[in-house]
Amino acid sequence: MRGPAWPIAALLVGYPIWWALGFGGLSVIVLAVPMAAILWRRRPIRLPRGFGLWLLLLAGYLLSAMMLDEMPPGTYGGFGAGRVIGYLMRLLLYVALLIMVLYLGNLSERELPQLRLVRMLGVLFVTTVAGGLLGVLFPRLAFTSPLEMLLPGWISDNAFVQNLIHPTAAQTQHVLGYASPRPEAPFEWANAWGSNISVLLVWFLVGWWVYGGPRRRAAAVALTAVAAVPIVYSLNRGLWIGLGLGALYLMVRVGGRTRIALAAAAVAGAAVFVLSPLASLVGQRLDNPHSNDIRAFTVAATIKAATHSPIIGYGNTRNAMGNHRTITTGKTEWCTGCGHPPLGSDGQLWLLIITQGFAGAALYVGFFLGAIKRHWRDRSPIGLAGVLVMILVLLYMFVYDGLVTPLSLYLISFALLWRNSS
Repeated sequence: MRGPAWPIAALLVGYPIWWALGFGGLSVIVLAVPMAAILWRRRPIRLPRGFGLWLLLLAGYLLSAMMLDEMPPGTYGGFGAGRVIGYLMRLLLYVALLIMVLYLGNLSERELPQLRLVRMLGVLFVTTVAGGLLGVLFPRLAFTSPLEMLLPGWISDNAFVQNLIHPTAAQTQHVLGYASPRPEAPFEWANAWGSNISVLLVWFLVGWWVYGGPRRRAAAVALTAVAAVPIVYSLNRGLWIGLGLGALYLMVRVGGRTRIALAAAAVAGAAVFVLSPLASLVGQRLDNPHSNDIRAFTVAATIKAATHSPIIGYGNTRNAMGNHRTITTGKTEWCTGCGHPPLGSDGQLWLLIITQGFAGAALYVGFFLGAIKRHWRDRSPIGLAGVLVMILVLLYMFVYDGLVTPLSLYLISFALLWRNSS
């Protein structure tokens, strides 16, 4: 693509290349550089309504750096390079996302038509479905990326960084009581894949069904049906709930023939699903809620730790002593089941509470609630879709981390709403 909109095309359409190179979700940081240059040349820069909350969220994260060497009661671990690396990575991502939103909002409709941006997200949906199928069929596929080869070991071996730069097709977990793969390609975690495919499905249907001709609509039906396979194999209850909420939202907000068509499609899809082998897999997942106790312990420990720094948090995650079964501190050779995920790893809300305190979490919620309130009356396809994504953001914050790629898609959706109201 020529013209000033090329960075967003490189980000969304070229995402598989970034993933293979090891940049993946970090690609937005790289592309924020030309986006910032474009913005600088076209000053003054317009800001969307409500963006002050996001700026305060970023300012709060800067202040939270003062607490990086502090340890709340009930946690363990020493201050070291890993904690600083994690903080700096998140800071760079927050800044890059801020630049991306302003960049999108300051491009004219001629420079980047809304429908073109929506269809770029649709291309990334196709990529995500392909990555999901890759995770189902070849779950052990993984390779060392060029970026991973270039980085020094003290950086690339950091757990947070490793997830971002080491491409893998799936995460193998014992969700059903036995080892089972959960698709994650081309993203950083299986939960990120679940969040992203639901958001991308919304925009894919807008670009290919609502604004598509007969061929695009036929392709949309076929691709959505294919997507059902990795969606089920993801064993991702949050994703399934999000899709159900999305269907309910549309049934309430649209009217007339569209509502009848949606109901008919839902009934037909449900009938096909129940008769397929995928239905039994869903039943197994619902019968094995193994992560509930882990999540409950981690969330409770996160809130307890955050009460000791409620305004600015601790800048990064911490590890709590023990887990939901034992008081043993962390994993050991004789207790591989001890320990648990870091505090704040069970959802963006909890991550914000531990890293930026309750004040940071309130700013995040307020930002997306404000977007829903301002754009609720926009009943255009893009308006309806954008508000739906904002609702999904508030649902997913309880179960999914927003960083890295999910938050990029949330804020692109916010930018679409902003551009639609201009």
